Amino acid sequence: MHASLDFSENDAALDQAAELVRAAKRLAVLTGAGISAESGVPTFRGAGGLWEGHRVEEVACPEAFARDPLLVWRFYNLRRKALRTIEPNDGHRALAALEARLGSGFTLITQNIDGLHARAGNRNVLEVHGRLSRVKCSRCRYVEDRPGVELPELPECPACGALLRPDVVWFGELLPPSIWQAAVEATTRCDCFLVVGTSAQVYPAAGLIQQAQQAGAAVIECNTEETPASVLADVVLRGPSGRMLPEVVRRMG
Repeated sequence: MHASLDFSENDAALDQAAELVRAAKRLAVLTGAGISAESGVPTFRGAGGLWEGHRVEEVACPEAFARDPLLVWRFYNLRRKALRTIEPNDGHRALAALEARLGSGFTLITQNIDGLHARAGNRNVLEVHGRLSRVKCSRCRYVEDRPGVELPELPECPACGALLRPDVVWFGELLPPSIWQAAVEATTRCDCFLVVGTSAQVYPAAGLIQQAQQAGAAVIECNTEETPASVLADVVLRGPSGRMLPEVVRRMG
């Protein structure tokens, strides 16, 4: 009784979503900031979209790093520090349960850089915007994941001595080609495409939704509010993913 009361507005949609996911041989999932917001990941934009008087777009770009690497690293070290107390939520765990069920037929494409999907147990994760815990050299090919490590204000590459930078995709940079190609392939080959917690406005990732639909996949959107993806979706789950996704998994049986 409690479940039907709790999910009354989404009841039919939840059944439909569970049926589509259960029938899928290949499931691709696209996640955005909304799923991480439910874990309390801060956006680092204050009133007016600013961080300490700077537009985030002005801090998170190659030009800013060339001009003032100290400012850029201060911004990213605050973000790294904030992640230490953040844990995956029930939405993350539901996606890990879906991967455990589907195995190699499951691909998770995320715009998030927080690494929470991997911590929840997902293995086949394509991080199209990089990962905050990872650093890479601004000159040589050195890359290392340093989760939970407090970095110096201006960390240097142990291989060549040049400045390290966060291994994330900045405004004005291209997505990593091999990861993006894998995301496109997973999208065009899936039977079902699940969109979770993304505004569907950040391209090129948002374009995957239409690609999935054009390739014949059923599209399910799970979001707290309407987005440009809503009109493309066969099923819309309106609510937090931390409540909706575990219920989809439960109804799959």
